[in-house]
Amino acid sequence: MIVRQSPAKVNLFLRVLGKRSDGYHDILSLMQRISLCDEMSFDLKGNGVKVICPGGLVPENKNNIAYRAAEAILSNVSCHSGVEITINKKIPVAAGLGGGSSNAATTLVTLNEITGTKYSTEELMQIGARLGADVPFFVFGKTSLASGIGDRLKPVDGVPKLWFILVNPGFGVSTGDIYENLKLGLTKEPIKYSMLRFVTMSHVAKGLYNDLEKVSLRFYPVLSDIKKLLTANGALGSLMSGSGPTVFGIFRSETDAKRAESNLREARIGSVFRACSI
Repeated sequence: MIVRQSPAKVNLFLRVLGKRSDGYHDILSLMQRISLCDEMSFDLKGNGVKVICPGGLVPENKNNIAYRAAEAILSNVSCHSGVEITINKKIPVAAGLGGGSSNAATTLVTLNEITGTKYSTEELMQIGARLGADVPFFVFGKTSLASGIGDRLKPVDGVPKLWFILVNPGFGVSTGDIYENLKLGLTKEPIKYSMLRFVTMSHVAKGLYNDLEKVSLRFYPVLSDIKKLLTANGALGSLMSGSGPTVFGIFRSETDAKRAESNLREARIGSVFRACSI
């Protein structure tokens, strides 16, 4: 049995550039992995795919993206082989933190290693893109500027180590509904952009931005309250990650983050997590 950590992500900025003819959206996002992780174990045994998730937080069938990722790898294994995958969830579900996509990427990378399929990282990213828009980022495994639907990735160096407090209010949101309410037109011309530099903590704090946040805040005013509480407890800046509803604040030090974590737990505004960038 092999045990792997499957990390969450936050979007330090996210701009939605337009809707595509295929129904997806072109985005530009700075994506950062964080130390909040699910724990996954992989055991080659039996036939086919078996997924176990104690607590029943996610499906244990083909509706689970990690299940489909395992099928994608095993379909190319020469010998008849199966896998049993156990997912111990720590990352909130439907929270804008990419937990499912991370599980899928961890599955692709791990099974590629232990079954000997020998796909390159680029090939695994291509497989991942067919499963979900964020999967290639987690396969890539680096702080990245993501474009296209999130499948074109450019590594970004120099982003300082960051401490985060994340607050999840305890309800899920539909990514599709949030994008739908942006009411963007189809992209007709190539989008040009300049690369933002996030090389100091001050740059990061000032550059936090998410086009989807304004939609989610309108639907869920409690997210505005969480952002204010994070700032009141020392966050240099706060932002909703992805399509939400998780909101994070960035802090200058672990000490500052621990102090805010304690205060926010007492406020009982949702599940509170402390993490750092990885």
